[in-house]
Amino acid sequence: MRYLLLLLFLPNLFACTQQGKAQPEQVNLQGGSTKLPKEKYQKTVADSVKPVAVKDTPAQPKPKPEFSVEYIMGKFDPAQHPDFVPVDKKYADGEGYYLRKETYASFVKMHNAALADGITLSIISATRNFAKQKSIWEAKWTGARKIENGANAAKKYPDAKNRALKILEYSSMPGSSRHHWGTDIDLNDLDNYTFEQGPGKKVYDWMVKHAHEYGFCQPYSKKSEDGRNTGYNEEKWHWSYMPIAKKLTDLAARTMTDDMIGGFKGAETAVKIGIVEKYVLGVNPDCL
Repeated sequence: MRYLLLLLFLPNLFACTQQGKAQPEQVNLQGGSTKLPKEKYQKTVADSVKPVAVKDTPAQPKPKPEFSVEYIMGKFDPAQHPDFVPVDKKYADGEGYYLRKETYASFVKMHNAALADGITLSIISATRNFAKQKSIWEAKWTGARKIENGANAAKKYPDAKNRALKILEYSSMPGSSRHHWGTDIDLNDLDNYTFEQGPGKKVYDWMVKHAHEYGFCQPYSKKSEDGRNTGYNEEKWHWSYMPIAKKLTDLAARTMTDDMIGGFKGAETAVKIGIVEKYVLGVNPDCL
């Protein structure tokens, strides 16, 4: 009896085992199905999955910097630069001057306000690029043009560093001038004495009181131990449009080095003097 029961249960046990190992089926055209070996089933599934093409996202161009080292070193033509405009001769002592649009627009407002107060502001120098500054510097370096004390620098100061320092009292090395930037202007006269007496003093006093209202600051103030103690001598005629000039001063502090100053006679003295720290950055603290 025991063997009979065992024989009765064996077919059901075998059927359950086969169901637990069920194989994938392939439907044939006659409506039946055939078993596929595991390897062929996996290959069939793999073949049925079609790759999806993924389009490459084009790399976004990096935003172009507003200013470059070449810009702050004056290596461009302001007459061809899209951000510059010519100065109308009614605001200057002649033609051929260029300024950044923002600088010029603010100067016109300041000029008109000053005129209403009986003060005349006349631009006598504006943007000077590297090439223009080079011509000024080399004329003084070679003695073709006298320096501010009336001396022939080439003869009076044969030592290169001493000669450079004398020229640097009032003139910048090419590549290091704020006049490269389109933010700086010289007004009325290149002599401090003019602004210390008579009508010139009224002009200077008006600028000291009102220039900041239009964004302008005097970068080369009088030197003092508790203020500006390096760089050019005082220039009461020189004014900077700070909304742009401050950005350029900050860029110069981050990117310019003395060994970048070159391409003109006497350039070898730039490193010895420390032209960037003492002259490019040696400005009135109120203008920083």
